[in-house]
Amino acid sequence: MEIVFVASEMAPFAKTGGLADVIGSLPRELVKRGHRVSVFLPKYKNITRKGFPLKQAVKAIEIPVGFETEAGSVWTCPFNGVTVYFVDRADYFDRDELYGTPAGDYPDNDRRFTFFQRLVLEALKRLNLKPDVIHCHDWQTGLIPAYLKTLYRSDSFFKKTKTIFTVHNLSYQGNFPPDSMSLTGLSFDEFRYERLEFYGKVSFIKGGLIYSDLVTTVSERYAKEIQTQEMGCGLEGTLATRKDDLFGVVNGIHSEDWDPARDAEVPVHFNSRDLVGKKACKKALQQENRISQESDRPLFAFIGRLIPQKGIDLVIQVVEDMVAQNWQLVLLGTGLEEYHKALRIFGKRHPKHIGLNITFDLKMAKHIYAGADMLLMPSHFEPCGLGQMIALRYGTVPVVRATGGLYDTIQEFNPKSGKGNGFRFSGYSAKELFETMNQAVDVFRDARLWAKLMRNGMACDCSWRHSAKRYEAWYERTERKPLNV
Repeated sequence: MEIVFVASEMAPFAKTGGLADVIGSLPRELVKRGHRVSVFLPKYKNITRKGFPLKQAVKAIEIPVGFETEAGSVWTCPFNGVTVYFVDRADYFDRDELYGTPAGDYPDNDRRFTFFQRLVLEALKRLNLKPDVIHCHDWQTGLIPAYLKTLYRSDSFFKKTKTIFTVHNLSYQGNFPPDSMSLTGLSFDEFRYERLEFYGKVSFIKGGLIYSDLVTTVSERYAKEIQTQEMGCGLEGTLATRKDDLFGVVNGIHSEDWDPARDAEVPVHFNSRDLVGKKACKKALQQENRISQESDRPLFAFIGRLIPQKGIDLVIQVVEDMVAQNWQLVLLGTGLEEYHKALRIFGKRHPKHIGLNITFDLKMAKHIYAGADMLLMPSHFEPCGLGQMIALRYGTVPVVRATGGLYDTIQEFNPKSGKGNGFRFSGYSAKELFETMNQAVDVFRDARLWAKLMRNGMACDCSWRHSAKRYEAWYERTERKPLNV
């Protein structure tokens, strides 16, 4: 098949979150399965700065944006068998950040991503690249299915093209003032509740949800959760209209990128048959974070953004209890300043128990995955999560809240049967988190059981292979659907 991905970020070119990891991985796996895959991204400032070997593919394409005509070009670069295209217009994308500054989103994001999406469709025609499937991701690409069902519905170039729209995080929606409709070039007939209108605003994400031929999200559990009032972010009614076309496919990781037996960043290599190196990695992590070096002391870790979604508020509530139990915590991440301040207070108060890394450091992340005993992921919601999959590869046991992809990938360990790969709790409370941590520590005290649990996790196949096969099946089965609203 000819498959085209359209997204706003992709590792290693541009990244703010997990979306970039998915777009950097899934196309590679589909290429391995024999498909021709292309990805379209904006040509951000950082991409130029990193010095990727870009070549111009299309010199100039003029696009109507509102009442004006604006020109852009397309550049290209090969990446692991995938052809990556970059939409270039300096005044839109040659900026320090992807979507905004700490002060807020860029006020012209509606214009920037309208331009991006319309240029992608025209670039496909200019490149004579006829997709069997256009796979769109998150609100920044939500208008593409809308364009294909409206402005381009009679265009023979796209007569066989199907669209799939994937929601990575429903809370990011791309909602803009009503006058943004004039920028899109779509008829104001589309600005109604059944289509693009959302509480008086133009919703780019609704474009993907309503007009695409199939809707997916990044875990089976999250696909169910977002159809509820609690987790639907106001779009549960819209999703109810697509429930027969809404499916969850859990993300994966590249096993060769996360392998403690070969990882160059790991202090000492180890595998599931020989776990001695795991103890050496723990000691090295304790040394690096200047905390007490005791192999029998439970060492918990937290890696992620310091924001409410990730459950950092629950972690902060149990820190003193952890110290009282003589447990340790190593933390890596950045986020809200209020959490930075609280954690720094704990770090100064308990330097032998707490190692703080309020930064983004991939090398430290590898050291933590390899050296920690347990990884905390007490998320308020988690569409998929990759940290728990990486932790399993490194024999680090996940302690998670049973939500989204964490529910789908972590099974409660049963000491009697020896089955399971981690620990999970249901209610969003510090009490339940701490009780579950105690359960994990009880197993940790039994060396034989703990080794069994680590090996269970390391044996899990969290690779993209299974997920890519499921996407491949949906690409083949999905049919072009008329608008039913």
